Amino acid sequence: MTKGWATVTLMSNRLDNLDLSQSLTHEESELRVQAAQHRLTQLRLFTGGLLEPSEVGPGLIVLFEGFDAAGKGGAIRRLTGGIDPRHVRVVPISTPTAEEERHHFLWRFQESLPGKGEMTVYDRSWYGRLLVERVEGLIGMSDVKLSAGEIVDFEDMLVNDGVTIVKFWLQVSDHEQLRRFNERASDPLKQWKLTPDDWRNREHRSKYLEAVSDMISTTDHGHAHWDLIAAEDKHFARVAVLETLVDRWVHDLGRRGYKVPTIISGDYLR
Repeated sequence: MTKGWATVTLMSNRLDNLDLSQSLTHEESELRVQAAQHRLTQLRLFTGGLLEPSEVGPGLIVLFEGFDAAGKGGAIRRLTGGIDPRHVRVVPISTPTAEEERHHFLWRFQESLPGKGEMTVYDRSWYGRLLVERVEGLIGMSDVKLSAGEIVDFEDMLVNDGVTIVKFWLQVSDHEQLRRFNERASDPLKQWKLTPDDWRNREHRSKYLEAVSDMISTTDHGHAHWDLIAAEDKHFARVAVLETLVDRWVHDLGRRGYKVPTIISGDYLR
């Protein structure tokens, strides 16, 4: 993998175009993760108004979607690893509560949205509406189409109000997902990650693939594009996520007129 790759394969918006064979050695991955973490820390301090010039920048949303065991948690840990816990909020999204179900599906996300100079990372997101709720038959296709339009409008509203949005889909093959499931099942410290719903979702993989494809094609828009990450190799995926986030974040700050400071860390230059 060479520098500059991140925006090459990620813009096709087609899962079947992803090269899942891409990989990195542990050593190269660690070096590039550390360099990217250093840059992300600087960008976070900059947008938080904690570096000179001390102007508070846009809020940042980073959301993760992907198949179960695709490596979302590991990627999030690397993403936040160099950032002070006071400067980032990680929000895991699960089944809505009874109270949340009484409201519009986007209502439950309002409280966790970042304000200016803040950062929120979503481990799953409002896209559950177009994925699990569709596949489980909780909503019909007319509601799926309506909800996709509402999500685009919602994200447009946030972007126009000064929020940067970066969206990741982590893709793994059926074979690799099964291998990771079995690994979790045999590890007492990882068994808690594996639920009966995870096994049941595997039985609907073809339906999920169709739903994901539709989701990407209908909700990739403007300045809230989908970045599709080949996550078969975790070392590759973690670097891909962090370096892509740096690129997206710097680009969006630049288009908004912010003079982003340059940093050199090792051989990583942005």
